[in-house]
Parts: sequence; C-alpha cells; structure tokens
Amino acid sequence: MHIRFYPMELSDIPEEVDSPFKKINGSALCLSSMSVKENGVVAMTSSTPKNNVTNGSLGNISNDHYNNVSSINTVKDKTLSKNVETTDTKRKRPTDRAYFITKELLMTERTYRKDLEVINFWLRDVMSKEDDEMGQIESVNMLLNLIDPIYDAHSVFLKDVEMRLNNWDPPCIADILLRHFNNLELYDNYLDEHLNVLEKIDHAYRTNKKFEAFYKDFEVEKVCYLPLSSFVLKPLQRLLHYSHLLEKLIRHYGTSHIDYNNCLEARVKLLKVTKRLPSALRRSENFVQLCELERDMVGIDTLHVAGREFVRQGCLTKFSQRKGYQQRMFFLMSDMLLYTARVGHMFRVHGQIPLNDLFVEERTDNPTQYSFSIYSNNRVITIAANSQEEKDKWVEDIEESVQAYKGERTNIEPPNIYLSLKSCSSSDDMMSNNGDCNGVLSEINGGKAPGAAQRNNTTVHVCWHRNTSIGMADHLRATENQLSGFLLRKFKNSNGWQKLWVVFTNFCLFFYKSFQDDLPLASLPLLGYSVSKPNEDDSIEKDFVFKLQFKNHVYFFRAESEYTFGRWMGVISSATQHSGRMRLFSRKDSDNNYSDNI
Repeated sequence: MHIRFYPMELSDIPEEVDSPFKKINGSALCLSSMSVKENGVVAMTSSTPKNNVTNGSLGNISNDHYNNVSSINTVKDKTLSKNVETTDTKRKRPTDRAYFITKELLMTERTYRKDLEVINFWLRDVMSKEDDEMGQIESVNMLLNLIDPIYDAHSVFLKDVEMRLNNWDPPCIADILLRHFNNLELYDNYLDEHLNVLEKIDHAYRTNKKFEAFYKDFEVEKVCYLPLSSFVLKPLQRLLHYSHLLEKLIRHYGTSHIDYNNCLEARVKLLKVTKRLPSALRRSENFVQLCELERDMVGIDTLHVAGREFVRQGCLTKFSQRKGYQQRMFFLMSDMLLYTARVGHMFRVHGQIPLNDLFVEERTDNPTQYSFSIYSNNRVITIAANSQEEKDKWVEDIEESVQAYKGERTNIEPPNIYLSLKSCSSSDDMMSNNGDCNGVLSEINGGKAPGAAQRNNTTVHVCWHRNTSIGMADHLRATENQLSGFLLRKFKNSNGWQKLWVVFTNFCLFFYKSFQDDLPLASLPLLGYSVSKPNEDDSIEKDFVFKLQFKNHVYFFRAESEYTFGRWMGVISSATQHSGRMRLFSRKDSDNNYSDNI
C-alpha cells in the first residue's frame, strides 16, 4: 500500500538534522520526486487553490523526513494558541459515553465521505477528460456505478447524524442507523462485485498501456493519499466500523434504555451483510497486497496467482560468504519465500525458495543474535532479525506456512508456479553480484524508471527503513482499527497546542487543518513507534495526552475526553511495535482482534 507523506505548516522551528519534512513544490497533478529516509514524513503543498499555502507558511524543512512530525506549524501568535486551547471549553458538552460513540461515528463518517469522493468525484472527473478509448474502460465504469449510489445514501445519513449530534435530543442514534440500514442492499451488491472490479482493473492495468499510465498518474494526485485499490475496499471496512460501534452502544445501554431495542434491530439488519464479510475482505485484502507488492518489485512478472496468499513482509539481514550480513527484504507467501535487494526505489528479486522443501533451524552456533537458518535443496542461508520478537514472528510464520503448504499438497505434485520469476538464482555469489542495497536511495529516479516517483513511500519501504515486518493478520486488524477526529498536537519548543484534524488508516496518521480539506498536510507512519502515557520527565500537565516515540523522535497528542483518549490509544497500538512502558502488537496477540477496554 502507499503511504504518502505531506508537510504541515511550519514557522518558528529551526532547521534540524532530524526534521522529517522536506519542501516540495506543489503541482496540480503530480507529486514531486521525493526520497525516504529512516523515520519520517515527506512534505507537499496543496494542489487546489483553496488550500494553497502562502509564502512563508512553510518553515524550515530538512531532508530527514522519515522520522518526525515534529515540525507541524509552531504558531508564533500566542493569542492563536490560546484560542486553540480554550475553544472546546467554552461550550458545555454531554459527557454520556453514548454521545462520544456517536461523535466517533460522525467523525469517521466525514472521513468516509472524503474517501468515497476520491472515486466518485476525483476519479470520475479525471476519466471524463480522457478520450473515448479511456472512457470505455469497463472496470472503472463498473466501479463508478457501484460507488455512486453508496455515496448518495451516505450523504443523507451523514446529514442526519450531524443534526442529531448537534442537538443530542433525543440522546440516541440507533433510530437513524435503522433508517440508514434500509440501504444495506447497496453494500450487499458491492460485496458481491468489488473483487471482480479489482481483478478487471488489474487486468486493464496489465494489458492497456494507456490505462496503466492513467492509473499511475491518478495515484500521484495529492488527493489520492492511498493506493486506489485501498479506496475500493473502504465501503467494506466501513461496515466493520458500524458493527463495532453498535456493539459498544449495546454494551453501554441497559435493557431499559430507549435506544437499546433499536440497536438490537440494527445489529440484526447489519449481520445479514457482515456475516460473510470477513472471508470476502480477506480475499480482497490479499489480492490488493499482492498487486501492490508486485509494483514495488523488479524481476518478477506476476506475484498474484490463484491460491497464493500473502503472509509476511519485512526487513532481515542475510549472511553472504563474500560480504557478511547484508540488509534484505523478505516476502513470505503461502507457497514460497522471496528475498530481494533494494535498488533505487524498487526491490530486485534475488531468489526464491519453494516451501515444499524448506525447513527452519535455530542453531546455537549462529554468528549473530536473533539469527536462524533456512534449509532448502541441500542449501542453507543464515538470516538475522533485529529483535527476538521479530525472529519469533518470522520463524513461526515460516513454519506454519510450510506445514500448511505441505498439508494441502499431500501426494500432489507441486505446480510449476515459479517460472514467472525473472531472477530465480538464490546463490550467495549471485546475490552479491545482482546489486547491493545499503539502505541508500540510489539513481532509479535519474534513470526515469516507470512509476518510481510514486512507489518510494509504500509500506514495504517503511518496513525497510524501520527494520521491521508486517503480516497479513496485521493488515486485517488495521481494517478494523481506523479513526478520525480532532487532536491537539503539542508544539516542540513551547507549551502551546495546535488543533488538527487527524485520520488514522493503513498504519499511518494523516494530518489536516480541518475535516473539510481534501489534501493532507502531513503524515506519520507508525510502524515501529510506541504509544504510552507521558511520564513525569515529560512535564505534561494536561489530561488525555498520549505519547508517540520512535528512537529520539517524540510527539504528544491530546484528546478531548477519556473515551476518545482510549480510542486513539487503542487504534494506534494496533499499528505500533516495541513499546517500552506498554508492550503493543506482541506475537501473543498479533493474530487476535484488538478489543476496546475503554
């Protein structure tokens, strides 16, 4: 998946080596060439007149833009900071938990509307400007026809929720949900057709060079902050959120509450659609992951074939007799293990190992900590992770995948599914000669490789720079842990706080001035971060503040209530790893759904 990084307004923060933002000249249709470093964020200005940033509003931005969101507009005007600080305290608000659950519904509905508009407005508009040949792309027309009625129904629902929350009289929401759920047949139809649409779009991408160019151009539009395929899955993910919010309301209400029976009835209606959602969403997420990974690789014709499932991707070091341990990107599928070297902004396939003759051994005589050996066809390769937790994830996933692969193919000749690999040798010498990747972004932009500019900020690259991994179970959990709303972000060099509209999706925080903006100002990928409450040394005296930290990069965000604080802590924990005070995303719960205890 893409993770694009955009700059926030910066003013009085001095230029630092660890600043994550980089100035990029705005362009109406495409993202400027950008590089990715270890931890941070890439900047971009708005492409629409209403969001253009005036001269001087962007502060000093340096090149290390993979670590920080520290440079978000430090406002010099103390009066403005004071206004931001007191805005939400001037008006008394309800304190009932049901109110905050309903408010979460409203906040996330606003983001859902923007996501639908990426297809229904932006994609439709760009398509309308193409010639007749492009206008006849069946898959895109199918997608537009599926999304349009959902968008219309959603717009009515959003207006009703806004009116109810504004008055909060009666103090309930399930009656509105019940009316909205009369349109669930639209989602039922979408559930039936969306995978077919994704497959047809992928086929057109492969067979129609003009459509391929169009697709790539649209994905670098600033409004398309995720890959297009991710937006196609948003309606299905929204159904999961409805289900979770309903369950929260039912647990909160007593049987005597006026909203209780309506909640039960709404749940019954929703269940008719969602009962087949998990399996369908898993198939679709798997298809999307394989397609997206394939676009980040060189040396392979096709990655998604019938029956293949994505299991895990991540950064490991591989031992070579000639060069010692070298950083490599590994991709575990249900039928093979691929390893690659980073060349420019792409990953070149250096070898593949079919799972039918693979086994793992943890030896005591391995030369480095957290290392293990993989045997296949009288060959052995030694691999090392960066932590015991990462090692455990890889060893367990490999062993389970090998067992599942052999179990499914007992007494069956393994199919010849590896011929599509353009570079099949996996010898140490061959890997050393095929290119080195020392974590350096090299000359692929200079060589004008197709699609390089928009592919250099994917999750694969985040795993590479953060030296971590991510599995299919993590992707599926991420579909259930999405959130949006206002947060106050603490300025780095003062005690002031800045109000921002924040969207959490696809393991990343995206920052906006308001929910009405089309384009993100900045983003922060969270893989590798820890989330916790501030400690005494942080000198934070406000309530409902959580702390994000990766190495020496620390950010503080403040929620409006105990409920929203708990929700932000919960969803962010689903995308972070290796917390000091709060161990998150451990192997024990890696394959289990996160439960909200707030």
